[in-house]
Parts: sequence; C-alpha cells; structure tokens
Amino acid sequence: MKKRRHNRPMWFKAVCVCLKLVTRKPKFRFLGKAFDPADEPFLLLSNHVGAKGPLLLELYLDLPFRFWGSHEITEGTRSVYRYLADVYFHQKIHLSKGLSKFIAFFVCPFMNVFCKGIRLIPTFTDARFKRTISKSVAVMQGGQNLVIFPEDSSDGYHDVLTSFLPGFAYLANTLLKKGQDVLIYCAYYRKKERTFVVDAPIRFSELCGERFDKLQLAKRMCDKTNGLASD
Repeated sequence: MKKRRHNRPMWFKAVCVCLKLVTRKPKFRFLGKAFDPADEPFLLLSNHVGAKGPLLLELYLDLPFRFWGSHEITEGTRSVYRYLADVYFHQKIHLSKGLSKFIAFFVCPFMNVFCKGIRLIPTFTDARFKRTISKSVAVMQGGQNLVIFPEDSSDGYHDVLTSFLPGFAYLANTLLKKGQDVLIYCAYYRKKERTFVVDAPIRFSELCGERFDKLQLAKRMCDKTNGLASD
C-alpha cells in the first residue's frame, strides 16, 4: 500500500518547522503494533495534557491525521478569544478571570492560525454533532486517521482521567454500520518522562461485542488509557 503523507498546508508546515526548534521531541513507546503510515486508518484516543498533547502530536506524529476540537476555536477570532478567556484559561486551567482575558488576548492570534493549519474538525454538544460524524466518516473513508481527546475536561485536566465523553464511540459505531471496523489505539502522555505510551490496537467490534453501549465503552477506554499512566 502506498504511504499516505501528513496532510497540512505548506505555510503551516513552515510554522511547524519553527515550532520544532523550541519544542523537544517526545518519545513513543508502543506496547503492541507501532503506527505505520501504510496501514488502514485508525482512531487514536489520548489524554489532552492542556495544550501539550495536541502540539506534540501535530509536530511529531508523522501520519496523515485530523484532530477533533471544540467548535468555538474554528469560528473566527472573537469566538476563539471568548473560548480561551472564558473556558480554557479560566474553567480548565483555573486562572482568574482577569488574567485569563489578558493571556487570551495574546494567545488568540496564534491559536487561530494553529487551528486553521491543522484543519480541525469541529465538535458540538447539540444536534450539530451530526456534522462532526459526517465529516469524520468522510475523512476516515478517505484514508486519514483521527486523533481524539475524549476526556471530560470541564473542570480541568487531570493526571488520572475522570471520564471519557462517548462521541468517539458514536463515530466508530457509524463506521461499523458502513462496513469499516476501525482499529482503536489508546495513548497516555507521561509528562515527566516526555513519552507517549501507546497500547496495542483493538477492533471496535471486539470492544463492543454484540451489544453497543456507548457509556460502558467510554468508561472501558478511559480505564484503559489511565492504565498506561504507569508501568
């Protein structure tokens, strides 16, 4: 099979070259089969670690993939600023409102550029989630992988993940109905070791068996990911 390349605009690739100069490359430790650009598309579920997880994967995961991300950061400068000031820095990072607004003012332009460059797939918490599923199916059927950070980070990012949101399960089940039994990897980024520990992949059909229960599957994958936090 022909190797599929990382799909990003040329201007953004130049930005990433500059970012690599100030961002150390993480290690990847595989407990099973390693990623292979020539293989079939897969879902990668990982902890978020604030902005660290997405940035490191974007810079150093040499695969054709797309990210899921909050729709607010795909809807223009004002929306990005509000999300950073009111949600990311205040609710998730737990900075004061004043400091959150101050930092968001400077970070907003860079976040805007980053999200455009990675061609983020927006996620929604209402009926518009159907758009996310439709776009994601098209992306995976077109040969690209998907990286999803499914942890519930409404009250911040935790070393021990509290729960997974079940959106990824909806996607995998939709793909199965369309004849694509997707492989799913779980990964955990260990900050102190600067290492992504990646578990062996497993087919979605093997995970859910004969009965699809999205909440049960979300819990199982959350537990599986937490299990990679230590040896």
